[in-house]
This record gives sequence, structure tokens and C-alpha cells, in this order.
Amino acid sequence: MLFNSLNFALFLPIVFVLYWFVCNKSIRFQNILLVIASYFFYACWDWRFLFLLVFSTVLDYITGIKMADASNQKNKTFWFWLSITVNLGFLGFFKYYNFFIDSFAEVLSNIGFHVNPWTLQVILPVGISFYTFHGLSYVIDIYKDRIKPERNFIDYSVFVSFFPLLVAGPIERATHLLPQIQKKRTFDFTKAADGLRQILWGLFKKIVIADKCAQYANDIFNNSDDYSGSTLFLGAVYFAFQIYGDFSGYSDIAIGTARLFGIDLLRNFAYPYFSRDIAEFWRRWHISLSSWFRDYLYIPLGGSQGGTWMKIRNTIIIFVVSGFWHGANWTFIIWGLLNALYILPSIFFKTNRNHLDIVAQHTYLPSWKELFQIILTFNLTVFAWIFFRATSLTHAMQYISAMFSWSLFSMPTKMPANYNTFIMIGFFFCMEWLGRKDQFAIATFGLQWKRPLRWLFYYMLIIIILYCVNTKEQQEFIYFQF
Repeated sequence: MLFNSLNFALFLPIVFVLYWFVCNKSIRFQNILLVIASYFFYACWDWRFLFLLVFSTVLDYITGIKMADASNQKNKTFWFWLSITVNLGFLGFFKYYNFFIDSFAEVLSNIGFHVNPWTLQVILPVGISFYTFHGLSYVIDIYKDRIKPERNFIDYSVFVSFFPLLVAGPIERATHLLPQIQKKRTFDFTKAADGLRQILWGLFKKIVIADKCAQYANDIFNNSDDYSGSTLFLGAVYFAFQIYGDFSGYSDIAIGTARLFGIDLLRNFAYPYFSRDIAEFWRRWHISLSSWFRDYLYIPLGGSQGGTWMKIRNTIIIFVVSGFWHGANWTFIIWGLLNALYILPSIFFKTNRNHLDIVAQHTYLPSWKELFQIILTFNLTVFAWIFFRATSLTHAMQYISAMFSWSLFSMPTKMPANYNTFIMIGFFFCMEWLGRKDQFAIATFGLQWKRPLRWLFYYMLIIIILYCVNTKEQQEFIYFQF
């Protein structure tokens, strides 16, 4: 069930009405409804994997209680490692089994041993990386005595499986989400209206920007041998807008949907393409994952306590792991390593925290220096995205080799039939820039206008979205594969 589908457009109002008008007298009934709705939402993808979600939920729920009730540290450690091992074991099998088998066979082949690896056609359960990380953070926090275990199974199930964030995040923390699940929620019109605006902007990002850019990016990457260097560069730019519009659009819809139910989710994007260096980019891109790796991997490894070289080592580790988290392909590992190399100079020279403020915070336009920094950072990011999008390392290297040829200075040949796509990208860029101080681009845009004018703007966005909907070739959200 896609957020941009008719099914979800029917599903969401039904759950909303039941939640606020039927189950509103009891928080328990509201939470039970959210669990049922979430399981139905997930079962619409593949009902067989619903059992995996339930098993993961039960496992972490029980181990959390067992750790809290353990009579000694040994028992506590046993239950902790049981949960960690089983969770990572399932994730490793479904996501990385064929990758490791094929890579091992290739290594043996390179040294003269020819084997016929037995691989399985393993289907990746949608959202497994996200709900596994929800459970891992919960178990780790209990083990570290940061939180007490949740003994209400329904409440814990909502934390793990809440349908807006179930399949592609944001990656929530028990310290942030569970207290909201446990307390009584009353309908807040202002919060609901804000949620609807964020859903609207998320749909615009996905359908108008991401899906349109995907048409050109997919054609260029899939037929890269047929295009000039300038067209290949344009293809990488198309993909940069595609993945940002796609993933941040999903996050906007998820966060906005949660607000309809009186729940605030963690922010996941903060205008990353306006970043002035790579360190700032990673503070603004997929924030929930970046902070997860910071808290549960970087800091336990020693963080920055051991000096510059330890910071460099730990940074390389978390970026490589982050790349591997995205998929079972060497391209993702190289993408992670490349971003680590980008950020290392700022760590070495201690400039990685130079840009903690909002760009052009007190002016309408950036300075020439800021503009240069934004363009440079964006181009570095676009180059790294080539590895993320390419089907293999060979494909990535061929793509880059062909891009950096003399044809890079020619006129691109894969252009939209009309300029509507460029106009929409330009409009999108301007709205994001104007709204860069807010949680999302249109959070406060037009609120000071008279109601008819403000609603005219919203209706315009809706018409553009409906016009751009491709019912014949609906694009799934990119991060469903992770």
C-alpha cells in the first residue's frame, strides 16, 4: 500500500475516523486500532512477512523485560545478546545472504578455486532494516539502563509497527515515541492542519519531482552507453533530485500522517542540498539514521574521545556500515567510503562543525562564498550518488569514465519534451529555499494570507499533483528496498 495510491487514500480516512470518533474514549482502544491498522498496512505488501514483524516485536518485548528482571549481569547480558543476534541474524539472512555467498565464490574463483555457490531467491521483507533498528535501539537502551522496559505489549507493538514509519522510517527512539503512545491524545486542529500541509508537500515531492526525474534518470542510467558525458552528468543530477524528493517526500507524508493521530515523529530531513560542506549535509540528510549510528555505533567505538585519528577511524567505520546498511552491493560500500573521504578533511582540520546555523539565516540570498560552498557540496554529493544508483561497480566506473570525457562539454541530449519538469524543479527549489527555516517548505508559507488566497495555493498544488500522477507506471518509494 503506497502513500501515493488510491488504497491509502481510502485507508487513511477510515482509520482517522475510527481513531477520533469511535475509539477516542480510551487510549487503549486507540492503540489497539493503531496496531490492527499497522498490521493490515504491512500485510498489504506481503502477508507472509507479517509473521516476521510479529516475531521481532515479541522477541524484543520479552528480552526487554527479561533484562530488567535479571537477577545478575550475566543473565542480563545473555538476553541482550540473544535479541541482538536474532535480530541481526534475520536482517543478515534476508538482506545479505546472496551477497556474501556470491562474493565468497568470486574470491575463490580469483585464486583458482571454481565453485558453484548455492544461492536462494530471498525476498527482502519491506521495512526490515527500519523496524529492526527500532527494536535494536530499544534493547540497547534497556541494557544500558537508559530506559525501563515497556510492559504493555500493545503500546510496545505500536512503537515498533506504527504504520506511517513502518516501512521507511524515520527510525524512532523509545525515549521519544513511547511516552506519546502511553499518554492520552486529544484532537488538535492546528496540529492536524499542519500534518495535512506536510502530507501535501510530501506528495508534491514524490509525484511531481521524484517520479518525473526518475523517468529521465532511469533511462540514462539504464542506457548509459548511448549518451554523452553531459547527458550522463544530467542523469546523475536527475537522480539526486529523485532520491531527495522520493525519500524526504516519504518522510514528510509519514510525519504529517502521524500528526493527524496526535503523534510527533522525529525529523528526517532539513534541506540537505543547501549544505555548505559534507559534514553539514550529513547533519541534514536522513537525520534519524545518522543520529542512530552516532549514538549506537560511533560513540560506543570511542567517538571523538581518543583524538583525531580515532575520530577518523570511527568516521570511516560508520560511513562504510551506513553504506552497507543500504543494500547488499559493493556500490553502497564505495558510496559510504566516498562520503567518509569527503568528510575526513573537515575532521582533520576541525572544521566539521563550522556550519551549525541555517544558511543565509538573516538574509534572503546566500553570499557568494556560501553559494560556491553549496554548489561544490551538491556536486560532490551528485558524484557519490552515481555509485548509489549504478547496478554494479563496473557500471559505476564505466558511467564515470564516459561522463568525464570531452562530451561532458557538449549539449545534453536527454532533455524533457517540454520545460515543465525544469519549471517544477525551479518552483520546488524556490519553495524549499523560502521555507528553509521551517520544519518543511510550506509549514508557514501563506499563513498570513487571506483564506481564499491560501486555499488557492493549496488547490494549485493538488491540481499539479493530480496532473502528474502516472497511473500506468507507478513508482515505488526508493527506500522500500532497504
